[in-house]
Amino acid sequence: MQTKRYCYSCDLKNDSKLIEEYKAYHAKGKAWPEITKSIKDAGIVDMQIYLTGNRMFMIMEVDATFNAEKKAEMDANNHKVQEWENLMWKYQQELPWAKKGEKWIALEKIFQL
Repeated sequence: MQTKRYCYSCDLKNDSKLIEEYKAYHAKGKAWPEITKSIKDAGIVDMQIYLTGNRMFMIMEVDATFNAEKKAEMDANNHKVQEWENLMWKYQQELPWAKKGEKWIALEKIFQL
């Protein structure tokens, strides 16, 4: 199966208590099942989130069926995904260069070996 990789970044609020709460929501088996289902249903084969300080990096491997616009539309029409997203705003904050309301910003690849 051929996959494509997408990489994004987002900041958490720089508060150690909130960061620990956010990590608890994302611990193995703790994310809401409706969220993991929506991710898989969109054609996302694997998703990993890394954290350094309060900056996060998300790496997604997607299959040929993945379409970012379709995923956004699916999410907008899923009340559990919207509930999750609203909850995550308690922890997340926009990157300094993000547009209003934009969380995850695509990374620009500048090197590949």
